[in-house]
Amino acid sequence: MRKMALILGVALVFGAAGMGFAEEVEDYSSTINVFKDSPAVAKFFENSYGYAVFPTIGKAGFVIGGSYGKGQVYRGGKVTGKTSVIEGSIGFQIGGEAFSEIIFFQDKRAYDEFTSG
Repeated sequence: MRKMALILGVALVFGAAGMGFAEEVEDYSSTINVFKDSPAVAKFFENSYGYAVFPTIGKAGFVIGGSYGKGQVYRGGKVTGKTSVIEGSIGFQIGGEAFSEIIFFQDKRAYDEFTSG
């Protein structure tokens, strides 16, 4: 049991350290290009009012978990602001992951609602 707790503790420490490193090297344009290259997602770039992209969202948990990521908001292909995502959870969970996320805004109302906080 102690060995398992030690392994999980080390994994969480390295996961948290990796999230900080990911912030330094994240590249918004390469993440956007990955989404544009996906046939399932590419069509949304043409039809959306704007979008928010998060190159890296780190998520980790051991009973209590959380996730965090920084992003940028775009309108007309230009950066219009910065944003972040924070989430917490409680329950049976173990492990960690990192992923990218994009949020498309269907119209001006959705864009304004997101950017107004």
